[in-house]
Amino acid sequence: MVESSEGAAHETRHQGGVFMFVGERMSHPPITVTPDTSIHDAMHLMRTEHIRRAPVVSHGHLVGIVSLKDLINASPSPATTLSVWELNYLLSKLTVERVMTREVYTVTVDTPIEEAARIMADRRIGGLPVMKGNELVGIITETDLFKVFLELMGARSAGIRVTVAMADEPGALAKLTAAIANSGGNIIALGTFVGETASMSEVTFKVSGMTIEQVREVITPVVAKVIDVRESHP
Repeated sequence: MVESSEGAAHETRHQGGVFMFVGERMSHPPITVTPDTSIHDAMHLMRTEHIRRAPVVSHGHLVGIVSLKDLINASPSPATTLSVWELNYLLSKLTVERVMTREVYTVTVDTPIEEAARIMADRRIGGLPVMKGNELVGIITETDLFKVFLELMGARSAGIRVTVAMADEPGALAKLTAAIANSGGNIIALGTFVGETASMSEVTFKVSGMTIEQVREVITPVVAKVIDVRESHP
């Protein structure tokens, strides 16, 4: 079930960088299982590869997805009175096909990364297979999105981290960035978030080349409220 159209957008480069599409951030090649993979083998694969879900592929086609939780729930309870030999026999007979999810939500390589995040949040799923045409080429997971978030917020860069409240109106953000730039600061990360009211936004950014005192002094006149200013180290 693809929730994004495919095109050539993911091929576009801009000033030596890359637009934020799923194809650039997915885990690839995907680690897959087949419908007739035993529960035991699928669990072993996931634990060995440190993954929590795997697309299910049959004859080159995506037919489902299975999670580690699915496999654990399908396994006999530790309180069972069966012997280890009986347990191993049952596990060898129980296959992925019995527990996999057949209705799979997918995205394409040119799906914007925030669209993939929205689908995962709305559907309450932890990963999406990534398609290029009819070919499975990767998987985008919560972990991949966390890495993107770290980059967007400059979590691995030292600087002054600031959160402000400001009017949600044209030109407001430009005034803030200009005030920083005119004082010799360099904004290395910036994110806008919903404010307390419809007319306000919260902006969190990280700046280098300035002290806390300098930052506070130059931004106070151009924002509604300075919520937090602190040094941030990776």
